[in-house]
Amino acid sequence: MEEGVARRHVLLRWGLPRDPRGSEHVLGFVLTTVATIVVTRGYLQLTGFPQIGGETLHVAHVLWGGLFMAVAMVLVLSYAGPVIRPPAAFLGGIGFGLFIDEVGKFLTQDNDYFFQPAPMIMYVTLVVLIIVADVLHGRRPPHPSEQLAAAADHAVAGLAGGLSPHRRAIAEDLLRKGRGGRGDAEVEALLAVVPDDHSEFPDPLELVARKVRGLLSGVVRGSWTTAVAWTLLVLALAGGIAVVVLADDGAPDWARWLALGSSALVVAVVVRALALLGKDRYHGFQWIRRAFLVQLLVTLVGLYRLAPWPATAVMVVALLGLGVVAAEKVRLEQLGQGAAH
Repeated sequence: MEEGVARRHVLLRWGLPRDPRGSEHVLGFVLTTVATIVVTRGYLQLTGFPQIGGETLHVAHVLWGGLFMAVAMVLVLSYAGPVIRPPAAFLGGIGFGLFIDEVGKFLTQDNDYFFQPAPMIMYVTLVVLIIVADVLHGRRPPHPSEQLAAAADHAVAGLAGGLSPHRRAIAEDLLRKGRGGRGDAEVEALLAVVPDDHSEFPDPLELVARKVRGLLSGVVRGSWTTAVAWTLLVLALAGGIAVVVLADDGAPDWARWLALGSSALVVAVVVRALALLGKDRYHGFQWIRRAFLVQLLVTLVGLYRLAPWPATAVMVVALLGLGVVAAEKVRLEQLGQGAAH
């Protein structure tokens, strides 16, 4: 065995390079799942929880969820190249949302869709998925061979139907990041013979992400970026405390204390962010990001056990705030202000 290969991570030696967009796909999958749950529960509540199937049958939406997930799996198994992964993540997210929305039925002996802990269980499940994705993609920097493998993946797809300027730019960027790895000249030569083709299969995740990035970049280009971030953070924090105060008397105490304790931690993180913002904007915004993450990963677990719909509103505000902070982080890095951190 070649010595350089022997020193690589075991997953690479098994032929399992990570997709550089893997974390984006998982995030898109999770957000699609959340949107599906919210739309499904909202629709059912507004329409009085209708049932499909008549008097004899009940076609539960968990079955439609299984169908969507099966379609996503068949697509991933049927087509080579990176093009199919975003629509598969989108369809899989719809399917998983329809599936997990009925988790209460599978955890109770009386098949109780309205099982009170169900929204919290759904949220914790999605949080765990995000953490797993971070462990897979965020804890170990990409190896040059993984970047080259991803560039070659684009080239493989291009051999069949050509590459649009957008996809070629992505492949060339991956090739640049993988320079110095074995096979970079061969991947470059392969990309060079792939013809141009402006036809692209729609990427539903990218279409939404592009709209969101455009909105957020418009915000961070203005002088009100800090005000927007603080406003969203205060709204999320105040909303969470309001949920705790207004929760039913029968709500579990542990959920109240979890939400209040993590809110206190958010306040402590905010104090640290305030101390840094005046002298180190990049580092200050990193602490604002941590405040939003505590809200999303800890506080909302308790809030979803107390009151699911208000918790969803808090989650949306926190996600918007996290998006503003991420956009500002990118802007500061482009200006060179984040290079030293």
